[in-house]
Amino acid sequence: MDKRGILRLPKNAFVNKFIPKTKFYEKASLSSKLQNEFISKIQRITWKYKLAEDTVGISKTDNVTEIQIFEIELKEQTIPKNVLKVIDKAIPYQILYQFVYKDNTAYGITLKEKTTTHNYYFSEWNQSLDFDFLGIDLEKVYQKLIKAFITNEAKNKGDFDTIIDTDNKIKQLEKEIETLDNKIRKEQQFNRKVDLNKSLLEKQAQLQTIKENIA
Repeated sequence: MDKRGILRLPKNAFVNKFIPKTKFYEKASLSSKLQNEFISKIQRITWKYKLAEDTVGISKTDNVTEIQIFEIELKEQTIPKNVLKVIDKAIPYQILYQFVYKDNTAYGITLKEKTTTHNYYFSEWNQSLDFDFLGIDLEKVYQKLIKAFITNEAKNKGDFDTIIDTDNKIKQLEKEIETLDNKIRKEQQFNRKVDLNKSLLEKQAQLQTIKENIA
């Protein structure tokens, strides 16, 4: 990638096809609120690249037959996650998203099997990610793309399923620790603060144990 986030892929994989937002309206019965999100938050959706056997020469698998790369131009610097769920449900392939707002770029990807989504991963705006589009098959390429979004200690420890499971545990504990920390700062009752602090220490110890086990 260059500093603008342009992906370097073979010309055969380049599609650059505009996708009308109405195409997704036809695929699902959307509420007026969700339709409004498409209209108010998304400027344009472009199918930029198609990674498949006939475009990049990498074999498909039962789980990953193609990987699509969509560029989504936004009207505001906020990633519309509810809209992504609609797109992922309509498109039966794994998708790497490139979000563009003015001169800013971010990325997202879904942990997905066919049209069933399990988790979303997002970069920060203008964060430099090192995407590797090489692999023995498209499933390995897809796993590499997801791993590019994982920045904690789990990233290179164990097989793919173990990495995802450990990453989820770390993120969940970090979220719980942050929530407890905020509650402790706001709590006025001493006894309640003691109980919260005990829970905080337990969560911190659990997180430390996970990190030590994968160090």
